[in-house]
Amino acid sequence: MFNHETPTASPASQGQDSNFLEEKAFRARTVLLFGTISHSTAAETVRRLLALDAESAAPINMIVSSPGGHLESGDVIHDVLRFITAPVNMVGTGWVGSAATHLFLGVPRERRVCLPQTRFLIHQPSGGAGGQATDIAIQAKEIMKARERIAAVIARETGQPIERVRTDIERDLWMSAEEAITYGLVSRIIERRTELAQA
Repeated sequence: MFNHETPTASPASQGQDSNFLEEKAFRARTVLLFGTISHSTAAETVRRLLALDAESAAPINMIVSSPGGHLESGDVIHDVLRFITAPVNMVGTGWVGSAATHLFLGVPRERRVCLPQTRFLIHQPSGGAGGQATDIAIQAKEIMKARERIAAVIARETGQPIERVRTDIERDLWMSAEEAITYGLVSRIIERRTELAQA
């Protein structure tokens, strides 16, 4: 009797495939950021951005599909995007939410694009305050500072009045690709990689 099951790749061959794909992405000057943003995700993303920046001042393409995550980890990526010399073309796909939207705004508007089905989400930071009353008060104060900082970045990078942004992030605000253009999160929708050359 023949076994018709598809053979699974060994861990060694999977590692080789991963290394091959990593090298191809590096040569293509492409950084991928998918999934929840954490300290380790930020460290890996920053490492790649710095390596590509050190190699050449040619544009880097960064593709983002993330629901968000840890705000300060998003801060790290946002600031490094502004720190490096090489220009970065930011491409949104799937959904770009919360801390991911924050880092998405780390590049100039003309370099922020998205694919047609992308959705965007902005809202204020949230926290799970616990412990003694004094600790809860401290955490609440820090969340309010973070909220004001996030609102200021959104206003600066979209051109929206700060008062409107403060109101908009009181609750989850979802935007389609077209609505994100109107709001100022994105400059245009693209469908082909060749369109990035116009950025």
